[in-house]
Amino acid sequence: MRSTPSRRATATGALIAAAALLAVGVQTGTATATPSSATAANAATAGADHGALAKQLSPSQRAELIRQADAGKAATAKDLGLGSQEKLVVKDVIQDNDGTTHTRYERTFAGLPVLGGDLVVQETKAGTTQSVTKASKVSSAQLKTVDLKADVAPAKAEKQALGLAKADGSKRTEADRAPRKVVWMAQGKPQLAYETVVGGLQEDGTPNQLHVITDATTGAKLYEWQGIENGVGNTEYSGQVTLGTAPSYTLTDTGRGNHKTYNLNHGSSGTGTLFTNSTDVWGNGSPSNAETAAADAHYGAAETWDYYKNVHGRTGIRGDGVGAYSRVHYGNSYVNAFWDDSCFCMTYGDGSGNANPLTALDVAAHEMTHGVTSATADLVYSGESGGLNEATSDIFATAVEFYANNASDPGDYLIGEKIDINGDGTPLRYQDKPSKDGASKDSWYSGIGNVDVHYSSGPANHFFYLLSEGSGAKVINGVSYNSPTSDGLPVTGIGRDKAALIWFKALTTKFTSTTNYASARTGTLAAAGELYGTTSAEYKSVADAWAGINVGTRPGGGTDPGGKVFENTTGVAIPDRGAAVTSSVNVTGVTGNAPSALKVDVDITHTYRGDLVVDLVAPSGTTYRLKNSSAGDPADDVRGTYTVNASSETANGTWKLKVQDVYSGDTGRINSFKLTF
Repeated sequence: MRSTPSRRATATGALIAAAALLAVGVQTGTATATPSSATAANAATAGADHGALAKQLSPSQRAELIRQADAGKAATAKDLGLGSQEKLVVKDVIQDNDGTTHTRYERTFAGLPVLGGDLVVQETKAGTTQSVTKASKVSSAQLKTVDLKADVAPAKAEKQALGLAKADGSKRTEADRAPRKVVWMAQGKPQLAYETVVGGLQEDGTPNQLHVITDATTGAKLYEWQGIENGVGNTEYSGQVTLGTAPSYTLTDTGRGNHKTYNLNHGSSGTGTLFTNSTDVWGNGSPSNAETAAADAHYGAAETWDYYKNVHGRTGIRGDGVGAYSRVHYGNSYVNAFWDDSCFCMTYGDGSGNANPLTALDVAAHEMTHGVTSATADLVYSGESGGLNEATSDIFATAVEFYANNASDPGDYLIGEKIDINGDGTPLRYQDKPSKDGASKDSWYSGIGNVDVHYSSGPANHFFYLLSEGSGAKVINGVSYNSPTSDGLPVTGIGRDKAALIWFKALTTKFTSTTNYASARTGTLAAAGELYGTTSAEYKSVADAWAGINVGTRPGGGTDPGGKVFENTTGVAIPDRGAAVTSSVNVTGVTGNAPSALKVDVDITHTYRGDLVVDLVAPSGTTYRLKNSSAGDPADDVRGTYTVNASSETANGTWKLKVQDVYSGDTGRINSFKLTF
C-alpha cells in the first residue's frame, strides 16, 4: 500500500532487482538449521528473562489457547467495560514461558466491524489482567453514542473509491467489495462509515486493493490505504542450497506447512502451475530457466520459516503451522514483488525484460513478514503506522539474511546492494543512514506520516541499526557503516539478535493497528523491560536509540556537544480541559539570535497525548507550534525533540513551553523542558 500523498509507484519504492544467479542442487526432504543459525537463535535469547520469551507453541496448543480465549471473550468484554452492543473477536494468542498470555482482539459494535478498535490484553498465568493496549484511546462509553443511521447512500461511497483507485491506475468501473458499513475508530472518535475495496491493477502492474473509508454522514473521505503490501528487496546469487520438496518431485515443502511454489508463467491472476520435475534438482543458475527463480523463492520462504520458528517460536506466518505459498514469473517485465492477504501468498515479478527475477532471500523475508505483521499488529499501511509496517519487513529481512549465514550473501544492513539501481554500485537503502538513498528519512519529525511508507520507514530502520550496532563508524562483514544520531550523542548497540527479539515482542504483544513512532517507543521499552529489566543496559540502549532518531529523550539526559543547554525540571500539572500552563527557562550568555535549528526537548506525562497543544513561546512573545491536538493520536505522553527555526529571535531572555489540554477525561504534567543553543 501507499500513503495518500503518494499513490504512484516510485522506482526506489518498488522492488527492483539485478540478475538472479542461482545454481541449485536439491535433495528431497527438509533443510534443518545449520550450526551457525542455531547459534544465532541462542544468541538472540542470551541474557533475556526466559520467562518473558515467547513459548514455542504447536499449532494444536495455539488452537487450544484461542478456543479458551474465545470461550471467555464475553467475560473479558465485561471486565474491560465494553457496552452491551460490543463484542470481541479473538485474532491471535501468544503465551510466554512463564504463562503470561497476550490475547489480541478485534471488536464489533452492533454487528459492525470496528476498524481501529483492536486491543491486546496481557494476563498472568493466574488470569490477572496486567495491561490492556488499545489501538484507540476512546472509551467504550463513547461507542454507545454511535449513530448507526447512514445519511449517505452506498453508491456515493463507491463512486468516491473508484475515483481514488483510478488515480492509482485501476480501470475498474465497480468495486470488488461493495461498500460495507463499519465503525471507523482508527482516528479517535468512533463514527459510522463505509469501507469500499476496489481491485484492478496499479500503474506499475501491482494488483490494486484500495480500501477507502467514507463518512456515512457527510460523504467525506476519512482515510485510504492499499491492501497489497510491497516493499524493497534484492535478488542475489545464493549459491547451492537444500530445499524442502515432496517425494513426487514438486516444490512442496512438507516440513514447513506444505509451502508450495507456483509458476504463473507471466500471468497476473490465479495460482498458476505447481513446479514439478523428474528429478530433485531445480534450476541451473540462469534466470532464463524458470526453475531458478522458483528455487530462489522456495529457499527464501524456508529460511524465513526457520528463522521465525527457531528464534521466536512462531510456527508459520499465522503461528498455526500452515504455510503460505509463492508465485513466481508474475506479469511481463514486472519490476516488483508483493504480499497479498487475500491469497496468503508472496508474488514475484521477473524484473526489467523478464531477465532479473525478484526472488532473493531478503525479498522473501520482507514479504513474508508483511504476513506476520498482518496476523499480529496489523499496522495500517499508511501514515506513521505504514512506515513502521514497512520497516518491520526490512528489519526482519536483515535478521533472516544474517540468520541464513549464506556465504554467497553475507548478512548486511544494506538493502538492494546487489542490484546497482543507481548505476554506480550503491545500494537501494541504508539502514545505518537511510537518507543516503536520497529519499528516506533518518529521524522522526511531525510531518513524517505524510511521506510514502517506503521512506517514512527510514527512522525505524535507523533505530534498529543503532540498537543493533550502535552509532559511529565501523566495519561489519566487510561493509563500512557510519551511523549518526539526531541529538549528536552516541548510542551503544546491544547486538542485532537482541534488537530483533525486542522488536518482535513489541510487534506481537504491544503494537496495534494504529501504532505510531511514539507508541512504538513505548512498546519496545515495555518489551525490553520484560526481557531484560528496566534498569538493564538493553533498556537504556532502546531509549537512547529512539532519542537518536528524535523520538523521546535519553534517560538521565546527557552532555550535548552541540551548544549551551538550559533546562527546567520542575514539574507543572496540566489541568484537564483547562487553561494553558507554562514551564520557563531563562537563557543568558548567548550572543546574538537563536539558531535556525533550535532544539526543544519536551518530557510530558499524559494519559492521552491527542488532547494536548504544545507551543514554544519566545522572549518576544512569538509562539511556535510544536504539536497540535489530534483525535487520531491515541498514545500516551509527549517525549521528544522538536526543531524550531528561531533565527529571528534574540537568544537571551525567558523562553516558555506552553501546554494546554483541550479535551476532557485525561490528566498529566510537564516533567521537564530543555533548550539547546
